[in-house]
Order: sequence, then structure tokens, then C-alpha cells
Amino acid sequence: MTEQEALAREFEEHRSRLVGVAYRILGSVTEAEDAVQDAWLRFARADRSAVEEPAAWLTTVTSRLCLDRLRSARARRETYVGPWLPEPWVQGLDAPPGPDVLAERGESVRLALLVVLEELTPEQRVAFVLHDVFAVPFTEVADALGTSVAAARQVASRARRTVRDRRPPPAVPLARQREVVEAFTRATLTGDLDGLVRTLAPGVVLRSDGGGVVSAALRPVVGPDRVARVLIGLVTRSAGSPVTVVPVLVNGELGALVDVGEGESRASAGMNVVLPRVGPDGLVHGVDMVRNPEKLTRVRVAG
Repeated sequence: MTEQEALAREFEEHRSRLVGVAYRILGSVTEAEDAVQDAWLRFARADRSAVEEPAAWLTTVTSRLCLDRLRSARARRETYVGPWLPEPWVQGLDAPPGPDVLAERGESVRLALLVVLEELTPEQRVAFVLHDVFAVPFTEVADALGTSVAAARQVASRARRTVRDRRPPPAVPLARQREVVEAFTRATLTGDLDGLVRTLAPGVVLRSDGGGVVSAALRPVVGPDRVARVLIGLVTRSAGSPVTVVPVLVNGELGALVDVGEGESRASAGMNVVLPRVGPDGLVHGVDMVRNPEKLTRVRVAG
């Protein structure tokens, strides 16, 4: 084995964790993998005497790269058309946890929490992900942020308060999610307005991310009646188009891939990732719809 091959093998031992860190910071699988690839290039060129602990070194470098990308992304997201949702990580129901993003998965990878993390500053998000999610010591957090340990602690503390105030309820068991999501889906597809409203919580919010590329609600839709009418309206407008609905895991929670072919109406055509967020009360408290095709390049409907 050559020295370069040995180096590559050593890096691969850490790749899953690095992508997990990067995805939680950036909210994009594609950007996360790009950042980790950049980290590999730096690792391959680094002075080996300066890399005492590869895991810590790679986490710091990846976090710095993500911080730079996140600062740039902030400016782009200020001009984003409509609500911005993270790029979803989609798996089949029977698939094992993914080798990358869902490594060490849990509450921190849920789409609802990633939306909350969008409210943090780039520095707060890096500090929260590193320390509160991955238990990285503050000495390393400070190194990633380019600041003192005391300052890093303060940044993380502010982030923690924001997340605590806005954190979504814990995910309910998948069996309970399945029961609610099946009722939600059935009522939506059959146009049962009253039945759909009964599955929705009083404060339910629908966010539809089209990114200005495809049609989508430009503002969050609030309230059971309004959300139900929007969803049934989408189904009505797709009349005459072949529709495929496949239950999937979306960031570890039960959702669906909805593929609308081009029939009589093109308004709803295309791929949609739909995540009805089920609360502990057995009602849907949020509906996240990712329609922007740029965020769905990895998604395929099978079956």
C-alpha cells in the first residue's frame, strides 16, 4: 500500500462523521460533501507532523470550510424566492441508516430542527453543532471559529438558548407516525377536506420550497383550513397527470415522495418530498414540501 493509499484509507474512517457535521451546519447534502472533499484535499497536502489527531484536525478544517460556505449562503438565502428548507435526506423505509448524513442520526438531523438552526448566526450554528451535537471540546470549537475558548462558550450558550426556545417536540414513534401520515395522505389524495382538517393541529404551518424554480407558496400557510385547501388544490391541479406516492424516511421521519408526471396540467408536475410533521398529540403540526429540483437531484422514486 502506498503512502497516499494509506492516507486515503485513514480519511475514509472519518468521512461519515465529517459529512454528518457538515450537513447539520449547512443544511445541504451536496454542499456538505463538497466541504468534506475540500477537507480531504487539505488533509492530503498537510504536513503530517502538524496533524497529531486526524479526527480533531479534520473536524476543525471541515467546520472552518462550512463556516465560510454558510456566511456566503446567508447572502444567497436573503434573496431566495419563498421559504427555504434544507435539502432532505431521503431513504426507503427498510433501508439501514445512510453511510454519511444519518451517521449518528437522531433529533439533530430532523428537518424541523435544521429549520430552527437557520435562525442562528453562522458562528452560533457551528458552535452548537460541534459542541451540543457532537460533543467537541470548546478548545476545538474555538479553533474552528478562530476565537478564544471563553468567546466560543458564549457563542454556544446563545445558540443553545435560541434552539431551546424554538426546538420542535420530540419525534413520535414511527408506528404512530405511519397511522397519522396514512390518514393525512388518504384524505389529501381523495379530496376529503373535512377528513384532512381533522389530521391537522390548530397551529399547523405548511412551508413549500420551490426556490423560484417551480410553483410554490411564497409564504408559509397557517391554519388547518387554509393548509388543507392548499394541499387538495395541488392534487386537483394535477388531475390528468400520473401521480406516484412512495412512503419514505425523510431525515429519519415518515414522509413521502410524490412524483407528478406531465399530464393535462404542468403546474404541479415534478418531484416533491413531503414531510407531515406529526406531534405527540397525533396531529400534523407542520407540512414541509421540498419542490425545488435543485435540492432533489439525489432523489428517485422506485416501485
